[in-house]
Amino acid sequence: MSGATARREELKELLMAARQCTRCAELAATRTSVVFGAGNADSELMFVGEAPGANEDLQGLPFVGAAGKLLEQLLGEIGLSRAEVFIANVLKCRPPGNRDPQSGEIENCRPYLVRQVELIEPRVICTLGNFATKLLRGDPAGITRVHGVPEVRTIGEHTARIYPLFHPAAALYTPSTLETLREDFARLPAVLALAQPPPAPPTEPTPEELAPAPPTPEAAGRSKAEAQQLELF
Repeated sequence: MSGATARREELKELLMAARQCTRCAELAATRTSVVFGAGNADSELMFVGEAPGANEDLQGLPFVGAAGKLLEQLLGEIGLSRAEVFIANVLKCRPPGNRDPQSGEIENCRPYLVRQVELIEPRVICTLGNFATKLLRGDPAGITRVHGVPEVRTIGEHTARIYPLFHPAAALYTPSTLETLREDFARLPAVLALAQPPPAPPTEPTPEELAPAPPTPEAAGRSKAEAQQLELF
């Protein structure tokens, strides 16, 4: 099995796990479908939005409403199509009434997004709006301050460039935001042309992490029994 095939199989397994997820009781009870993500799993470019809306919840696909159409238009303006990128969200389930994601929900869903990034291995991740930007940058700075500036970040075990953008939904009815979003999009090909950032060096374990924990009486008994079994061979 090739590396690409193996990665796709792992993504399918992750999808099946997400479909069974009940970590967020309210979201699991009210969702129509789990909106895992869609697109080219071998793409160098990944987009991460906030959470599914009503249309996404019904169809099981991300960005299929008006914001999705604008995203496709902006991609077309730089010579790309939706099929060439991978699109996902911070949350895989629609919050009731399209309310903002809650901090606990973001943390519950974070492992799915991190594993998606690790498996897809994009060179550039465009974070759309505040929630995705704050999560993947690991910083509370808002999108107004950091949009259009690429930064190298390590997500899980994969290092990529984060390129924050305004969410297309915010640009639908605000001409000035749309103009800014279009300007930032126009610089995206140059960001993609930058060299692949090197992987982050492994973190050294602290002395506390290296120190063995004192065995419990039960564990000590097991260790003695295991040692006795080893002596038989």
